[in-house]
Amino acid sequence: MHYIIGIDGGGTKTQCVITNPDGEALFECKGDASNFIIFGTEKVSETIFNLVDRCRGELNISFSDIKAIVLGTAGAGRAADAERMVKAFTDYSLSKNITFNLFHVESDARIALEGACSGQPGSILISGTGSIIFGKDEEGNIHRAGGFGRQIGDEGSGYSVGRKGLAAVSKQFDGRGNHTLISKLLNDKFLIDSSEKLINEVYKNKFDIASAAPYVIEAAELGDAEALKIIEVETNELFLHIAAMKKKLKLPEFQIVFIGGLISRDNIYSKTLKRKLILRMPDVKVKEPDYSPAMGAVLLGKKLLSNL
Repeated sequence: MHYIIGIDGGGTKTQCVITNPDGEALFECKGDASNFIIFGTEKVSETIFNLVDRCRGELNISFSDIKAIVLGTAGAGRAADAERMVKAFTDYSLSKNITFNLFHVESDARIALEGACSGQPGSILISGTGSIIFGKDEEGNIHRAGGFGRQIGDEGSGYSVGRKGLAAVSKQFDGRGNHTLISKLLNDKFLIDSSEKLINEVYKNKFDIASAAPYVIEAAELGDAEALKIIEVETNELFLHIAAMKKKLKLPEFQIVFIGGLISRDNIYSKTLKRKLILRMPDVKVKEPDYSPAMGAVLLGKKLLSNL
């Protein structure tokens, strides 16, 4: 019997699953962060190898029984970066006299898409710190929209929502805008109660702009008018992401999975977006993910093996 390992490499932790050839999960484990853009390819190679070794030991198999390892991680969307990670892991494994039949690196979004839709046509909308939408058409082609970063994009993201929340607070402090509950919530959490403190936090202390987003959402849920305006504008932006992807995929039935802290939770932000879809695009169906990103990596591994 041969085995497939799927790995979801995050910025804080790494999820790993090993399956049989049919994709049945046999063992799962966690490891350190594995974003190689941040932590470097050598450190991440060590983390990945240790996870693979744990799987091998748990199942009492040899390294040669593992026919495919697929890592999905941030920073791997560019082919040159993915190849750099492949070379680093291959070299690290060779230093231990181990060679693997197949080691493949993909973006974290790609394995999330594969897992969410069981490898079938469909789409995922990601709204966390940033925002992007990915989709797969009936020919297996991958499409994307958004993902241009905070300087010129990331509409509907935590960064965008948080930035507008902080702007509303700045206007209240100045008397240029209306009173907003966002101010009280941010003060309760971050002790920001004046223009000077807000400026210092943002420009001197490198305040995490996206961390303000949950308080904008909380204020909106409490009926705050300024927060509700932000929710309206930002969900319109995410709606445009979905509309663009729908045109690209041309699917008879368009299914989408919401991923990321802002829209995967049952809050006013996700509810507002879903309500707009029901009213304006009733043929778009929001669903829960079928499988985890790590299992999505396994599905990609199965496909790669079948093409060898």
